[in-house]
Amino acid sequence: MSEIFFLISIFFAFNFLILINFKKIEKKIFIFDRPDKKLKKHRRPVSLLGGSIILVNLYLIIFSLKLFNLDNSIFDENFTFMIILLSTLFYIVGLVDDIKNLDHNKKLLFLILSVIFVIYLFPEIKLEVIKISFLQKNYFFHFSFFFMILSFALLANAMNMFDGINLQLILFTSFVFMIFIIKGFLPIFFILLLICFVFLGILNYRNQIFLGDGGAYLISAILGITFIYQYKNFNNFLLGDEVFIILIIPALDMLRLFIIRLIKKKHPFKGDLNHLHHIVFKFTKNNNLTIAISLLLSMFPTFLLLLKIKTYFIFAFTLSIYIALIIYCKARTKKY
Repeated sequence: MSEIFFLISIFFAFNFLILINFKKIEKKIFIFDRPDKKLKKHRRPVSLLGGSIILVNLYLIIFSLKLFNLDNSIFDENFTFMIILLSTLFYIVGLVDDIKNLDHNKKLLFLILSVIFVIYLFPEIKLEVIKISFLQKNYFFHFSFFFMILSFALLANAMNMFDGINLQLILFTSFVFMIFIIKGFLPIFFILLLICFVFLGILNYRNQIFLGDGGAYLISAILGITFIYQYKNFNNFLLGDEVFIILIIPALDMLRLFIIRLIKKKHPFKGDLNHLHHIVFKFTKNNNLTIAISLLLSMFPTFLLLLKIKTYFIFAFTLSIYIALIIYCKARTKKY
């Protein structure tokens, strides 16, 4: 127990030092997101080191838990290598995109190649059987390889699209971490990661730092590997449809954007100002209220899940609220 409190104190101090010294850090590591008056409407260049801070914390957390022999608080050996490798590869793809503004197809290709590489090294990551909570039988995948590639690519883009307004993705990810902690799934690992996200959230709220594509892709890798690991090794406390419910708002918004862009004959990954948070902000004209509405809608399905409500009901209810919110906000915006 003393080792756990020691680690919590160390990571609290480490991230606090980053917070109070961040102005010095960003001047030495000169990676900024510059406004372009189109999609990027912030007033000044903002540091893109959010992903870097998460990745450094991830490395240090895994190293520390291994050092103190807290193996029951971390993934098994193969999954530990998986989460380090995929998180690093996804972060590098995102960081290069942040710096060089990669072509959409190249970016997608690099993400897919990263997943293929991890599957090749660790074939046990593949899900060959999926369980649905309200059905009595298991579904076997004959194309699990392609399913894994598609799932990680879509998750990466869903998280990236969800990261369009300060705090939204950080708070949503923190909420998912808290679900893992409450359920007793690797609680020490996620408590230490949560400490990082708290201080990162402060910097993000102050508009001093963005996650960037690197940070969003990194988060998707952590969540993706975690969902698979718990499914295979932790008594399936989250089944296939339940994972979807947790991610339902980012998933629905991504699907809606893909459909609209394809109808308009645009690339499905080409950015625009039609995300849920953009639509809500045009109505509220208030950042904090927009974040509150978006996060409440994103978290509410998980609360219903914890109340043991059937996932098909949660899906139908959430979809109805999501559509109604968009229609209402657009109608009120036009009126005023």
